[in-house]
Amino acid sequence: MRFAALALACLAGLGAPAAAELSPAEQQMSETVDAEYERTISVLENLVNQNSGTRNTEGNRAVMAMLRPEFEALGFAVEIIDQSEVDRSGHFFARHEGREGGTRMLLIGHTDTVFEPDAPFQSFTRNGDSATGPGVVDNKGGVAIMLAALRAMHAAGTLEDANIVVALTGDEEDFGEPAEIARRDLVEAGQWADVALGFESLAIMDGNDMGTIARRSSNSWQLTTSGIQGHSSRIFSERAGDGAIYEMARIISRFRAELPEPNLTFNVGLIAGGDTASLDEQGVRAQATGKTNIIPAIAIARGDFRTLSDEQTQRVRERMEAIVADHAPGTGAEIVFDQGYPPMAPTDGNRALFERLNLINADLGLPEMGLLDPAMRGAADISFVAQYADALAGMGATGEGSHGPEETMDLTVIPRQATRAAILMSRLAAETR
Repeated sequence: MRFAALALACLAGLGAPAAAELSPAEQQMSETVDAEYERTISVLENLVNQNSGTRNTEGNRAVMAMLRPEFEALGFAVEIIDQSEVDRSGHFFARHEGREGGTRMLLIGHTDTVFEPDAPFQSFTRNGDSATGPGVVDNKGGVAIMLAALRAMHAAGTLEDANIVVALTGDEEDFGEPAEIARRDLVEAGQWADVALGFESLAIMDGNDMGTIARRSSNSWQLTTSGIQGHSSRIFSERAGDGAIYEMARIISRFRAELPEPNLTFNVGLIAGGDTASLDEQGVRAQATGKTNIIPAIAIARGDFRTLSDEQTQRVRERMEAIVADHAPGTGAEIVFDQGYPPMAPTDGNRALFERLNLINADLGLPEMGLLDPAMRGAADISFVAQYADALAGMGATGEGSHGPEETMDLTVIPRQATRAAILMSRLAAETR
């Protein structure tokens, strides 16, 4: 039985948490985070000013080189895991061995950003309590908060007993293929762990911090339809059929009418058809030729769909396949799927971790957090390990404009997020799994 699932039974009898004083060690952690606020921002600035777009191998390795001494100073053994096999920069893993039998914790983040070296957005700019820069929220702010929490634990003496693996992937924004190789080490760490904490962005709704115990999957699909090429005057006849483009439109229309259900979204992102149609190697650019008086021979569409559980993923795939198989006269159709990020389903263990976090909020005098609708979040690396360990996401930075040229972080989030994380990890470390 999972660690946090056991904790859930204990929490059920506690009732609503009352404000409590922090332990001396926890008070010291809070004070350390506050005292090192500017240091944390300085670390963040250095990380942001080093470009580390997913395809920038040297840039990601430079970020990892910056982080190595920070973690080694805290007693972590650092390993850079090669990922040249899938044409990516590699992963930064840091391991800390603590008390035997203590809770095993996996902390997840990433070094890469969506901004490659040729992007005009390249530098960190501070404006009082906010900062703008590529990856300042996603995910370098989260990495800085993680470090701040671990430094606070070190100062208070609670890190000594903690069993922690830090996994910072170098390709979260566009992971290498196949995923079995690109996420092999992360999955192994998830199988080792009792608890996984994701230091991606903190969600805030209507001014209130929100907890994340579920994230939806990200699956892609490609649909190809074919028709009998001929004179357009014969369209819809028994001999000529409907043509590839009408068949494509019919199938997509049925997707829209028949697929909707709770926690599911599906999208068509790219489409092309005509006498000829093809996609580039990455599947992000299309080329087509055709004439108005010719029944089109081929059409291609690509899209995605997002689900909250593996069961939902399989069920939606089967429904899409059934719709595609029921094609119109004179046409053919084929759909293929590619699962990207699996779902992080809501579980009792995840809820128990979230309740632990809310007990900490009460002890810190912070408002109780609500649960974020998983439809409001994208996929993330924590989903690869959520089936093995109790998981809590949203432990990182917050701001606005992520993935855009005005990505901005609210720096005032650092103290409360780093303190929450430090206390949570320290309390978990003190317990026996």
